[in-house]
Amino acid sequence: MYKFTLKSHSRTEFIDITSEVRRIVAESKINEGMVVIFIPHTTAGITINENADPDVPRDMIFEMNKVIPFEDGYHHFEGNSAAHIKASLFGSSVSVILSGGRLMLGRWQGIFFCEFDGPRTREVWIKINRDL
Repeated sequence: MYKFTLKSHSRTEFIDITSEVRRIVAESKINEGMVVIFIPHTTAGITINENADPDVPRDMIFEMNKVIPFEDGYHHFEGNSAAHIKASLFGSSVSVILSGGRLMLGRWQGIFFCEFDGPRTREVWIKINRDL
């Protein structure tokens, strides 16, 4: 298993981690298999979406914050219920096919760490399963 840390700078933020995942895949020297990227946090998530236009993640955050506002009469005493809800909706892991030593992402796709309760220092865990 591989791990890396990252630092978010905003309460809600999408951080493109595609290049870091690619670096780890290259270091692994595994050419065929499946890459699982897992986020071990209850107020953060992960998604695969367009990384060519920075307006896409910005628009996603804007709309998500309208649907799930930070303040809405939640009962959780820590005051971050909106972050827990968003993390559950986005999910804690994604899987990407590995072929020829490359992540099989679509032309415009990137892997985003989704911060919903920042700024914080976070971990990303990666498991590369080799085809047998």
